[in-house]
Amino acid sequence: MTTNLGSAGERGSEITGDVTKYLIDGYLPTIGIECHVQLATKTKLFSSVDNDARGAEPNSKVSAIDYALPGMLPVLNREAVRLAARAGRALNAEIARESRFDRKHYFYPDLPKGYQISQMYQPTILSGHVDLPDGTRVRIHHAHLEEDAGKLTHHADHSEVDLNRAGTPLIEIVSEPDIHSAATARAYAEELHALMTYAGVTHGDLYHGNMRFDVNVSVAKVGEPLGTRTEVKNLNSFRSVERAAEHEIARQIAVLEKGEKVVQETRGWDDATGKTTSQRSKEDAQDYRYMPDPDIPPIVLDEAEIAQMQADMPTLPDEYRAKFAALKIDKSVERTILRDQKIATTIAEILDNSSAEIAKRVANLFASSLASDEAEQQLSARLSHDGKSVSDEPRNDARRGRRGKFVGQPTLPSSENLIKLAQIFGANEISSTAEKEIFAEMLKNDRDPRQIAEAKNLLQVSDENAIAEIVGQVLSAPENQKAVADFRAGEEKVIGYLVGQVMKQSKGQANPTLAGELIRDKINQSKENK
Repeated sequence: MTTNLGSAGERGSEITGDVTKYLIDGYLPTIGIECHVQLATKTKLFSSVDNDARGAEPNSKVSAIDYALPGMLPVLNREAVRLAARAGRALNAEIARESRFDRKHYFYPDLPKGYQISQMYQPTILSGHVDLPDGTRVRIHHAHLEEDAGKLTHHADHSEVDLNRAGTPLIEIVSEPDIHSAATARAYAEELHALMTYAGVTHGDLYHGNMRFDVNVSVAKVGEPLGTRTEVKNLNSFRSVERAAEHEIARQIAVLEKGEKVVQETRGWDDATGKTTSQRSKEDAQDYRYMPDPDIPPIVLDEAEIAQMQADMPTLPDEYRAKFAALKIDKSVERTILRDQKIATTIAEILDNSSAEIAKRVANLFASSLASDEAEQQLSARLSHDGKSVSDEPRNDARRGRRGKFVGQPTLPSSENLIKLAQIFGANEISSTAEKEIFAEMLKNDRDPRQIAEAKNLLQVSDENAIAEIVGQVLSAPENQKAVADFRAGEEKVIGYLVGQVMKQSKGQANPTLAGELIRDKINQSKENK
């Protein structure tokens, strides 16, 4: 069925199909997400100051323009426009032939001008859409260029302001309210992150706020107008997006069930308590007194310029998904390897240069190494927080040596060595445990896997005569006679115990598959001889 989720004036949408799968206690959640994406430019949006202030001293990456000193005029960074055009391509959106900047007025200590330069009326990126892996389509209303504000740190009796982030170039991607569950909200945030990082629009460092999500949530009975929405601000992890949406849905339903009204407001998220708290009443557009910025000329682009900006787009996540269909890997494995572009590229190279079986083996190795019950947290910590990204993207951080790779950062093994590792395992030269140990070593230092196996004494013995001798010793040992008798009597499971004894005696080097076969053969032969 088709359910009207609100009038056009309420930014409503229509959902086709069975909405009962989204209902919670008879209420239909409706979610829209605004995502601030920090563009990967060298300098800020309107000044020549370094755009990457991670690890820098407070207020050390600021110019007279960022301080808004009298007489200072902004100069638009053309690279920000180019990256916005590429973001639009990734969002399946049209790029405006003419866009303009506006002043969004409000006073805040970390915004020296007293207004933010944004795009209210004529954004650069027009409507588009993002298709999620489960087939859900989330429409994009628009995305606009704007500058970021600074950062306030509050203490008991005072607050500190850091303007390093003031003037940082952003695009704000505004979705339509097409999301109806917390899980879908997370999936959308993950896909948006992948699209923006794969397209080279942003470094995507969630820990340092390269992408921040504002989640707008409302609930209403089916067929009724959209409920009053609240906005949960500045979420910087996929897990927080999901948990905050879950909490806010439950909170609003509880409010309505008491016969009370949901208040339109901005709320903050406390990850420790798992709750949202009220911050301030939600402003509307008129409260900001938007006006055209007289200092910045309009951005006028023709077809040729846009085509040039969008040329040589890299392979995007959906294209990798289509390629990886040949691997027949679990969706959780696919999701994990797609979280890092260089891993996805490596798996694709392996598929092109070897076989689906080997590429699948390597994909599972990466997934088991990087994923856990808290996959998003582990990956976020590994790829950004701890500075241990498998990406070699240059980054500014106190933990780095020279501008470039982090000191002690894991490397991404070459596709050639990864193919060798999978082949060694496929030939039963190493166990699955040894394979993981070698892979972990290769993440530290990309070396030939056979050399690692030899150095760590991990190669399995597959000499039939040598293993047969050990098997004979195990089967004749007095302490193993009950297990041998049990196997003769048809208890198949004791074979595992006997193989374990062979592995113990060989110090883990015997090929367990061959050992099992020899054990069966010897016991069966002894049965026949009797």
